[in-house]
Amino acid sequence: MIKKFEKTITPFNLKRTIHLYLPNNYEDSQERYPVMYMYDGHNLFYDEDATYGKSWGLKEFLEHYDKHFIVVGIECNHEGNERLNEFCPYTLPHSHLGNIQGKGEQLMDWVVHELKPYIDTHYRTIPFRECTGIGGSSMGGLMALYTVMKYNLYFSKAACLSSAIGICQYQLKKELSLSNMNSDTRIYMSYGKKEAYNQNNLENMINILSEFKNEFESKDITFMLNITNGRHNEASWEKENKTYMDFLWK
Repeated sequence: MIKKFEKTITPFNLKRTIHLYLPNNYEDSQERYPVMYMYDGHNLFYDEDATYGKSWGLKEFLEHYDKHFIVVGIECNHEGNERLNEFCPYTLPHSHLGNIQGKGEQLMDWVVHELKPYIDTHYRTIPFRECTGIGGSSMGGLMALYTVMKYNLYFSKAACLSSAIGICQYQLKKELSLSNMNSDTRIYMSYGKKEAYNQNNLENMINILSEFKNEFESKDITFMLNITNGRHNEASWEKENKTYMDFLWK
C-alpha cells in the first residue's frame, strides 16, 4: 500500500511529497515495523512517478520479501539545482555541477526532529535506531552515507547505491574520522562497472570506495562493497534490492 502526502520542510519553508509504503497486512494487524527512510521517494515504487519512467520496483519487491517494512520515501526538490543543494551536506565548487550550496545537514535535522517523530507517532513503527535505516542512490547515496555517520544515534543501517561521493570525498573522510559510530552499524555501498567513463575512472572509483571500506572496518563497522555490472539508473538499482536488504536486515 502506497500513501502520498505533503509535509513542509520547515528550514526551507517548502512543501514536499512523502511516498509512504505500508505492508499489505498493515491495516489488519497490530504489528510494528522497522523503517527505511529513502531519498528520491518518487523513484522508488511506480514507474509513472519516476523521473525517467523507471522505478526501483520496491513496492513489488517488498510485497514478496520475507521481512516487512515501512518505507518513507522523501521526494527531492525538482527545481533547478536544488536537488544537488539539498542532497549535499557541504557547500563546495564543482567543475561540472557548478557551485553547490550544501543544505543536506538542514534537511537531515528536519528528518530527525520533525519527519521521523511524525512517522513514529502516526504509524506503527519500531522507532529505535536498531530498526531504522536510510537509503538512496547517486546524490541520495551520498546523503545516506553522510546520514549514517552524522546521525548514527538515529540510523543504524545505510544502503548507498552508486553514491556520488567523489564530489566531496575529503569532507566525508573528515566526517568519518570525527564520527562516533556504534559498532552495530551496517553499511552497503555499490558501484556499477558500466557507470564509469573509462577504465581509469572505474579503477579510481573502486579505490575511493575501498578506502571508505577500510576506514569503516577499522571502526568495527560491518561493511559490504558490491561492484556490479550495472549502470547509473533505476533499472540497475532495482536488481540490488534483495542484496542490500538481506545484508542490512538479516
